[in-house]
Formats: sequence, C-alpha cells, structure tokens
Amino acid sequence: MKRNLLQFDGEGLARWFEGMGEKAFRARQVERWVHQSGEGEFARMSDLAKGLREKLALAACVEAPIVVGDSVAEDGTRKWLLKVDGANAVEAVFIPEVDRGTLCVSSQAGCVLDCEFCSTGKQGFNRNLTTAEIVGQLWLANRFLRDEEHPRPISNVVMMGMGEPCLNLDEVIPALRLMLDDHAYGLSRRRVTVSTSGVIPGMDRLREECPVALAVSLHAPNDALRDRLVPLNRKYPLRELLAACKRYLERAPRDFITFEYVMLEGVNDSDEHARELLKIAAKVSCKFNLIPFNPFPGSGFKRSSAERIARFAEILRRDGLTVTTRKTRGDDIAAACGQLAGEVADRTRRSTRRTVALKEVRA
Repeated sequence: MKRNLLQFDGEGLARWFEGMGEKAFRARQVERWVHQSGEGEFARMSDLAKGLREKLALAACVEAPIVVGDSVAEDGTRKWLLKVDGANAVEAVFIPEVDRGTLCVSSQAGCVLDCEFCSTGKQGFNRNLTTAEIVGQLWLANRFLRDEEHPRPISNVVMMGMGEPCLNLDEVIPALRLMLDDHAYGLSRRRVTVSTSGVIPGMDRLREECPVALAVSLHAPNDALRDRLVPLNRKYPLRELLAACKRYLERAPRDFITFEYVMLEGVNDSDEHARELLKIAAKVSCKFNLIPFNPFPGSGFKRSSAERIARFAEILRRDGLTVTTRKTRGDDIAAACGQLAGEVADRTRRSTRRTVALKEVRA
C-alpha cells in the first residue's frame, strides 16, 4: 500500500526516506515540493533524480481529501466540503481580511463533545481525522487560493473547525509541526492557534510537545452555567481549567490565553456575567474574544444584541483587558463560528436520540 506523504511531519518523512535507503536531505527536498509548491506528482519534482522519482511513484502518494463542495460568501469567505471517506465529510473555511488570511481547519469528523450552541456537536461524532486529512485541508486551500485571479496567501491557521483538537493530538501535533516547519508552511508559532473546550490532559501535552497559541472556549463565567453550555466542564471545572491555562503559559510568560466567549441573549451576557469574568482574568494572562452567536436550526438560542455586546465589552475593557468582538463572516453559507456541519456518520447516535426526544416533546 502506498504511503501518503501528507501523513508525515518533517522528522517522520526523513525517517521514512532513510528506511528506503535514501539520504535525509532528499526528504527535505520532497517536503518543499509537496507543501511549499503544492506538488502532488513526483514526476514533476525536477531536482530529484529520475530513479528516485520512479521509486517514489511506486511507494508513495500525495493524497488530500476530495473536494465535494466549494462555496463563496458575499464577504469573500470561502468554504470547502471535503470528503474524507465513504461516510464522512468535513468543512474547512478561509477568511480573507485586509492584513491576514485565516484558514479554519477541522480535526474530527463531528465532535465527541456536545456544546449546546454548536451545530457541529449536534451531528454527533464518527472518528478522528488523520494527519494527512488535517494537513490536506491546508494543502488544498493553498492550491485553490493560488489559482484565483488575485491569489491570497494563508497567513494564519486556526484549529477551530469541526471537532476538539485536544482529543486527537496524536494526529494534530504532527500537522502543527508541519505548519511551523520552514521546509513546509513556515508559519510562526503565534500564527497557529489550537482551540479547545478545556481538555486539560491535551492542553498539558500540547504545552510540552508543540506550544502554539491557545484559545479556550470559555462561554460562561461560572461552573453552574458552563456545566450546561459546555458539558466537558463537569469533568474539568473552571478551577482546574484555569490552573491548566497558567501551566500552559509557563513556557512563554509573555504569551496569553484567548478566551472565546459566545454571546447568547439572556443566557450569559449580563453585566454580572461580565463582572464574573473579571475575576477569571485576574488569575491568568488573557484576552477575550466575544463571538456573536450564529444561529442554526433547532439551536434554541438567540444572538445578543449589538448594544448588549458593546456594553459587555466595555465592562471588561474598563478593567484594562483586551477585548475583541469577532466580526461574523460567512454566515450566508453556514461558514461562521459554530455553524460548521459537514456530513457525519454519527457513531454516538446523538442526532437520532435528539430527534426522537423532540418528537416525544411535541407529542
């Protein structure tokens, strides 16, 4: 069976080449062809000896997920639906801005967590993505964006697509290393972000093995409310989560944690909730990213008003905190935060149970 070279980080590719009796520097050449040039055909890797090209063609391949959907929103946001196997498809989103181009990447088919306000979670969970399927999203996006009339580079990658990255670190970490590798995508550590709902063992492992920028999906200032919105909080409550955040920053004291906070009307957006967040901010170096809720069918939530979000932000800013309000992008093609859905063969039967429960309520 041919080895998919998108599955290897730089060190892994070098070991594979050595196992084939080839010099490690040949691996770096191929790595540049694959990731920097977006080349998938060994015959076109012109600085490799013909014999090596033929050898690679027999033993290896460069195989990304299959594009089955490509949508562009009015604001220029672009979303790809990517088939990863016969039963599952995931979504990746490119968000163009004046000073950056951000790619939102998925790490799982579905999500094992069940956050109340997230469309992905309502689909249930099937499996973890492989390194090749994760990196393949970046590889494909680069190729598509280079072919546009006005090519746009990807300057930032955020693991904020479908799934919980810290529950798939065996595959996510090699993908992150490729994103940072100068022979591959060459992004700086601060331009690669992993978003987690608070999987503490994963946060600790990421800190040791590949400490990129960290965003924590907070969404509530106290355990009672967070238990409802982010069920993972019942296993890893706020006190333990904040301690893990502080540990994460020990390697780079000048860094900060970004706390993501979805704004839900009448649920977590009061002045008192903002004041509770000030107590959290006093314990860990952080900034807040307020996210206007992006509706999806059956969510049961409404977006906080612009006035309420502004008031909430002002309370935080008065205490000297850095606060941003995320601009909603791509909501007309369901590409905004919390709207990614893809196609998931749900092993958890979560979506089926929810449908049955809803029918019982209506009956």
